[in-house]
Amino acid sequence: MASPEQQETGHGLDQHAPAELKDEVAALTGANPARCYQCGKCSAGCPMAVETSLRPHDILRLINMDQREKLMENDSIWLCLTCETCAARCPNSCDPARVIDTLREMSLASGSTAAPKAISAFHQAFLNQIKSGGRLFEVGLIANYKFTGGALLADVMTAPGMFMRGKLALKPRRIKGVKDVRRIFAACEAAAKEQQ
Repeated sequence: MASPEQQETGHGLDQHAPAELKDEVAALTGANPARCYQCGKCSAGCPMAVETSLRPHDILRLINMDQREKLMENDSIWLCLTCETCAARCPNSCDPARVIDTLREMSLASGSTAAPKAISAFHQAFLNQIKSGGRLFEVGLIANYKFTGGALLADVMTAPGMFMRGKLALKPRRIKGVKDVRRIFAACEAAAKEQQ
């Protein structure tokens, strides 16, 4: 154990110790997971709570306990719908939705294979559509997802009904600022490469 003098000056301590998960998440999100006092309001409103083994408040608790591996190995972070009900209900502005999204990005950056293939494929297909046209093109999303995530013919019979009800457009509509969107993606990709 370091003496009081060593603690004050930092001598005798490991200067290269990895940051605790809560500090890393706070730095990346601007939200402080340590403020969570486990009231459970986030999980009470979560529409995916019955589908996941870790609810939003469980995820924040594991972050505060520095349980990185347990979080990254669990598929609960990939099942979040990002509806932000948890963020709206949180009395301490912990923003569980933003925290969970950050955990996904951290998982991808670490090369973790914990993300279920289908969910990871959908995540990437969604981002590809936004990068391409600035907004979601459902047919392009479905095609990209089906070719990369497997299950090519699953639920193919729902398509005709969706076309008939006008839920699927035949061609994409691009936004005027698509170059700005691509510039944002390029900046994020460059920043991610610098951090590696």
